[in-house]
Amino acid sequence: MLTTWRNWLNREPSGYARRTPLILINGLAEQPESWYANLPFLRRHFDVFLPNLLVYDGLCLQRRIDDGQPIDVEFLVDQLYQFLDQFVQTPPFHLVASSLGCKIAAEFAVRFPEMVARLVLLCPSGLSDEERLPIVDGVRRSDMKSLVHSVFHDPSCADPRLLTFYERQFKNRRWRTGLLRTVRGTTEHRIVDCFSRLQQPTLVVVGLEDKICDPQQSLDAMPLLAHGRLLALPQCGHAPQIEKAEEINQAIHEFLTHPVRELAVAEAV
Repeated sequence: MLTTWRNWLNREPSGYARRTPLILINGLAEQPESWYANLPFLRRHFDVFLPNLLVYDGLCLQRRIDDGQPIDVEFLVDQLYQFLDQFVQTPPFHLVASSLGCKIAAEFAVRFPEMVARLVLLCPSGLSDEERLPIVDGVRRSDMKSLVHSVFHDPSCADPRLLTFYERQFKNRRWRTGLLRTVRGTTEHRIVDCFSRLQQPTLVVVGLEDKICDPQQSLDAMPLLAHGRLLALPQCGHAPQIEKAEEINQAIHEFLTHPVRELAVAEAV
């Protein structure tokens, strides 16, 4: 039965059809490439877009820094709106976000409810009283080992290519400046109040071994959601889209394609 289910999930769609746009929004320490374990599967079922909002050494963020303006969640929500308005243009969209990206997705869904169909929030940042940001320590001390062990429950899940990317970027002064200014502008932003205003069906994924965002505080916030669903993953850290890719791919597909009434209220894998 399990093999049959997986074969059905991974099948190629039959014929041509316009599919619902799915927007992947990465977190503070990630780049769009961090969805490498999810993209092949998701592209079989959705029109997938990856707005690269956090190009730390890019012209947009650097101009804003030069002008003395903050890199905050409000600015990033505006950037997401411009991307969707200009390059996707077919709402409503599904938003799938990770960590800091969840702040952007949740605020966007509250501000533009007619543009968002459903949300999937992976290890959402902004629900915990305090959050540890290992990438900042990694940048300041060039400590990649600490970064990996903070993000993953199983450090062997870290792709060596991603680590090579960060080792290179840590040496880039403009990149470091962009990252640290983004940390300064977004860290204190909380989305607990935002949860109570979300009307879209929302799946929250919690890694029970998350060392960055307190998983218990995420669980405590679930009753605030009008149409919330929970997936709690044991032996999983702050990057479930990598560490538990198969479970995440299946959960996203099921949540975004099934009628809401057929979805379980809570689930632990």
